Amino acid sequence: MLDIFDRISRDSGGPIGQYAKQGFGYYMFPRLEGELGPHMIFNGVECLNWSLNNYLGLANDPEVRATDAKAAADWGLAYPMGSRMLTGNTRYHEELERRFAAFEKKEDAFLFNFGYQGIVSTIDSLLGRHDVAVYDAEAHACLLDGIRLHMGEKYKFRHNDAADFERVIAKACKVASEQGGGVLVITEGVFGMTGALGILDKIVALKSKYSFRLLIDDAHGFGIMGEHGRGTSEHFGVMDGVDLYIGAFAKSMASIGGFVAGPKVVIDYLRFNMRSQMYAKALPMPLVIGNMKRLEIIDSPKGDMLRKKLFEITRALQDGFRKEGFDIGPAEACVSPVHIKGGVGQATKMAKDLRENYKIFCSIVIYPVIPKGMIIFRIIATAAHTLADVDYTLKAFKEIREKLDKGVYDGDDIAAMTVK
Repeated sequence: MLDIFDRISRDSGGPIGQYAKQGFGYYMFPRLEGELGPHMIFNGVECLNWSLNNYLGLANDPEVRATDAKAAADWGLAYPMGSRMLTGNTRYHEELERRFAAFEKKEDAFLFNFGYQGIVSTIDSLLGRHDVAVYDAEAHACLLDGIRLHMGEKYKFRHNDAADFERVIAKACKVASEQGGGVLVITEGVFGMTGALGILDKIVALKSKYSFRLLIDDAHGFGIMGEHGRGTSEHFGVMDGVDLYIGAFAKSMASIGGFVAGPKVVIDYLRFNMRSQMYAKALPMPLVIGNMKRLEIIDSPKGDMLRKKLFEITRALQDGFRKEGFDIGPAEACVSPVHIKGGVGQATKMAKDLRENYKIFCSIVIYPVIPKGMIIFRIIATAAHTLADVDYTLKAFKEIREKLDKGVYDGDDIAAMTVK
């Protein structure tokens, strides 16, 4: 028999952890310090930062900061204690749920104390062993973790492929009918790695032909997509066709937690059956009060102005990259993935050059997260960035591409770094 800890100690650290010794504190687990925003301190140096999902810039909005500070002073971080079901419910939690439900034009909503776990638990609670799950092949890890808990059939369709979705949904409906179960389709509003929008309009259009329910994770769409920031379902005009809408607080709201909105009978069922909320502490009061202020801003002329600024920056970035011949895929939302051909060694050398010489900080994505021979530099726009930031970044990327073509970054070795 093999001891589990012995196996782990002999392992390379896992697909990503194998690079821990060469990259901890620099390429992975970096420390960004200072006020949250477009300019932060990395490794002792101020950098232009493109790595935060602070889409609307609310992290340092004066109204938000003042509300957060007052709520923390009024309530402390402990209140309420316990789970919502036992001792952790308050009128403020219920009020925030009513506001989210109204904003998303749903009958009811239920708060999550943590977005990732809330999504996992929602899927786990909804599906019985006779049901069938259908999901996009590039669904986020939280969706996949929820689907893995499902003991019944599960089928994936090719990413954003409407024809393949119809092929899979037809099969799923047949199997579910034979088993006496139902079908839950699971996808995303905005895919956070690529900035691509989910094919919500095409999926909803097939509800007239096939019987299924649709759940979307709109963590990267809530607050920014659609005319009023109601999300990607509003953007496509299919809010009524989305049965369960999940929004996260960690992106546009620059907070923590999340919610699910949908029919009252289903939300009530989740309240009494979602294990991650039944057996865990309620969202602390300062976050509840702070999230009320954030939602108030999102649903206001100020929110409209911030979304307009955000997409001005986003479009300038994406149009600029495409004009210069960079591949950013089908990005439409506020994440722009710059695809460059190269290995892990080249990726680290380019990232180090960007951070130390150009003073630009952005996240890098390498194998095994993406196929070998590919590098993604993930550029995330916010309303706090400027067009000057965009111009400087485009110029820097043109220069590092030229260096790459000249072989400046060649070699499989991981670029040496010093963590200060």
